[in-house]
Amino acid sequence: MSRFWSPAVHALEPYVPGEQPKGQSFIKLNTNENPYGPSPKALAAMAGAGGDALRLYPDPVAADLRRVIGGAFGLSADHVFAGNGSDEVLGHAFAAFFRDKGPVLFADVTYSFYPVWCDLHGIPYRRVATDADFNIHIADYTGECGGVILANPNAPTGIALPLIEVERLLRQHPDVVVLVDEAYVDFGADSAASLIAKYDNLLVVQTLSKSRSLAGLRVGFALGQPHLIEGLVRIKDSFNSYPLGRPALAGAAAALEDRAWFDETRARVMADRDAMSAGLRELGFKVLPSQTNFIFASHPGRDAADLLAELRARGILVRHFRSEKIRNWLRISVGTAEECQALVTAMGEILAA
Repeated sequence: MSRFWSPAVHALEPYVPGEQPKGQSFIKLNTNENPYGPSPKALAAMAGAGGDALRLYPDPVAADLRRVIGGAFGLSADHVFAGNGSDEVLGHAFAAFFRDKGPVLFADVTYSFYPVWCDLHGIPYRRVATDADFNIHIADYTGECGGVILANPNAPTGIALPLIEVERLLRQHPDVVVLVDEAYVDFGADSAASLIAKYDNLLVVQTLSKSRSLAGLRVGFALGQPHLIEGLVRIKDSFNSYPLGRPALAGAAAALEDRAWFDETRARVMADRDAMSAGLRELGFKVLPSQTNFIFASHPGRDAADLLAELRARGILVRHFRSEKIRNWLRISVGTAEECQALVTAMGEILAA
């Protein structure tokens, strides 16, 4: 009964995840899951991490995984924090770096979890307007603030900023943490991890859910100078000392070490993305330039909510957001080449009807 809730709970508007259907088979292009599956080496490592060892707690500091992550970016383990998916890592970052300060800045069209974390922690925030084509302009991120969050590439638009613009943002706000959320960076963008040695206020957050096909494992990480990592550890150890189980630690390390599988599957995703974008443009859709494993598309003659329903009736799921600025756009995940073609074919049938 809601009368037992804390007062703050009544005011929360929780994040709504994409539909995970049960009882019916769909072509599932609504939650940005990678269609090509985890590294076989990661699957083998997870299988080997089970058995009797599961009666023991996992490593609370994820030392081996942090070493592997750091090595992948030319950093030491002291520059790495590992958590239960990037959402948990981001949530810890909001608590560690943005509470009891000025307003946090982020784009008006971006990951819709950011205002949820702000409301949860009582953090004021200011949405910075994107332009008519949903581009982020760093020059607009001015004024006193308690922190800045930049999804790069941005979601749900798929648009990425070059590193020179990320560095410009870091120089504009040297006295607060600039958090760069890179959930989709491996599909064509450049990571800001290369800037960590130069900027003590930079925190980069990534996930293994997308480019490593491990959405079901829940592993994310942050990269930053050790003083930022220590702040995250203080929050984690005040919340959950063991966020990653033994299979997750083993599977994540193996996935990161299997560079060949990573390169092969992300190249296939990018090729399928470009082919699907071209197919939709031929049907009259406006498709934003994407450096992610999804596209953002709108048709000038059809309502996006109607297209969503028509596709669902044909067994294809995509994502629609009700925010006014993007209400006529659909976010479409990249599936296999066959699934992408099925989406384009279905759109053609809908438009023809």
